[in-house]
Amino acid sequence: MGRTYENRKASMAKTGAMKTKLYSRYGKEIYVCAKNGGAEVDSNLSLRRLIEKAKKEQVPSHVIDKALDKARGGGGEDFVTVRFEGFGPGNCMVIVDCLTDNNNRTFGDVRTCFNKGKAKLGGQGAVAHMFDHRAIFSFAYDDEERVLEALMEEDVDVADIENDDGIITVIAPQTEFFKTKTALTNAFGDVNFEVEEITFVPQTYAEIEGDDKEQMEKFLDLLNDCDDVQEVYHNAIM
Repeated sequence: MGRTYENRKASMAKTGAMKTKLYSRYGKEIYVCAKNGGAEVDSNLSLRRLIEKAKKEQVPSHVIDKALDKARGGGGEDFVTVRFEGFGPGNCMVIVDCLTDNNNRTFGDVRTCFNKGKAKLGGQGAVAHMFDHRAIFSFAYDDEERVLEALMEEDVDVADIENDDGIITVIAPQTEFFKTKTALTNAFGDVNFEVEEITFVPQTYAEIEGDDKEQMEKFLDLLNDCDDVQEVYHNAIM
């Protein structure tokens, strides 16, 4: 698999025009994580991971601090997580994760994206069973066996390790995120992770081209423009 899995997740921060969307997305997610699990990173490991990820994507400190202050205040909106599943152009599989304070609005917005994108919205569980929830770490290193040995010494449940031109990708169950990161850091010091996140990895892939490829790109753009959409995962190879 190597780094190719990154193509299955629609990024929301590739251009300057998307910065506002990116900041809003992280601000909302940090607020919800801090409100539900506490605003102290020492005791809320999920919050720590999220803030580290936000900083890596150059989210300003004032955006992070504002979200934490809002969570500490105890007020604000009550957001809930909503997941939509379906089939995109070329019959690829799509998962759309949202945070919303209005289910009806979010459902209407996402349904419109599916309709305009010539995609088909499915029911709960329609495609999620075809994805694995995984912790992903990628970093520059050239000894795959040494990495595996370090993880096995710490009793990490490794799903896969690959070396792609000097970039090691470690895939583990999402519940092993912090255990995996700690094991790698202990073994190799201050590792500069190119990728460190929890994501959905498809079990199979759908290669799409031509009109389906263009339509898929349009569909992803529509979803990324939707305010409540946090993440989009798919199994399309374009």
